[in-house]
Amino acid sequence: MDLPERVDLPISLADFPDIIDVRSPSEYEEDHIPGAINLPVLTDAERHEVGLLHSQSPYEARRLGATLITANVHRHLSTTLADHPRDFAPLIYCWRGNLRSNSMAVIFRAIGWRARILNQGYKSWRKWLMDDLENTFGLPGPELIVLGGLTGCGKTLLLHELKKQGAQILDLEGIANHRGSILGTSPDSAQPNQKRFESELWHEFHKYDHGRPVFTEAESNRIGRLQCPPALWRRLGKARVILLDLPIKERVQLLTREYAHFVQDQALLKSTISGLARLRGKERIEKWNRLIDQENWSEFLQSILLDHYDLVYRRPGSEESVYQTPEKTLTPSSSNQVDFEQMATELIAHYQSA
Repeated sequence: MDLPERVDLPISLADFPDIIDVRSPSEYEEDHIPGAINLPVLTDAERHEVGLLHSQSPYEARRLGATLITANVHRHLSTTLADHPRDFAPLIYCWRGNLRSNSMAVIFRAIGWRARILNQGYKSWRKWLMDDLENTFGLPGPELIVLGGLTGCGKTLLLHELKKQGAQILDLEGIANHRGSILGTSPDSAQPNQKRFESELWHEFHKYDHGRPVFTEAESNRIGRLQCPPALWRRLGKARVILLDLPIKERVQLLTREYAHFVQDQALLKSTISGLARLRGKERIEKWNRLIDQENWSEFLQSILLDHYDLVYRRPGSEESVYQTPEKTLTPSSSNQVDFEQMATELIAHYQSA
């Protein structure tokens, strides 16, 4: 039997529809090649056990590792991979492209599958990706059109409506799992780490049709705890800008819907706004807490918009903003879905025919 073939970077992911990450679940969760599935040959606990044993006896550690790897590969063959055809030809990788990926690839080759190994594994992928981010986010490429405006003006609502109608979008908040403000943390799950964030952004850009514009929201260079890659940040600063201007009453209505989870967890809301004490003062925080206790959401949201968010807003085109002066201002009369559907239709017609 011949040894598994090794593949060097760069590669086109389209040439490898089946990519298998054999690292442990925690390694995979931290970051992985876009599109890869996780079929670990060692669980996190098993990897830890083998590592401890290796410091005492490398020989016994290799024996234990071989036993565990064989059992795990057998499990994958009888479950996830049970119905795969003869022409299955996966690309396999681990951390450095050595023991773990080679072990699975040898077994696959014995079956008759054309398994290949990514040379130097995930480590080489990460290094290559970081080098490629500059090219990916730089020019030329698809034109970026940035939706700007005050908090609560409906940028995310419009962005999602654009997607529904077939436009290309870059949902930075969605990829970061954060709404880009102090109240923006998702109650459902944590943000990805920086590596995963960069991989997902890279993957999104490689999906785009360069002949069509990509709509996105104006964000700061930090979204929650994640940093916008410098090359993408520079690209955003050169993009065309559309400004949304929504009446304060409608902004309150929109945020009432978007931040409904805080109504169910008022302790979380109070804890979150307490971080603004140094900026807004003790009296302001106490007022907000009273409004929360009274469940006076309309007054609370209007106050936090006018007395916090609007005060820190950096208008595109100003000296404080990285973004260009808006070339167009949209002024919907309400936050109703129908108004945003109409705006999305008009924007697509205008910018995709321009």
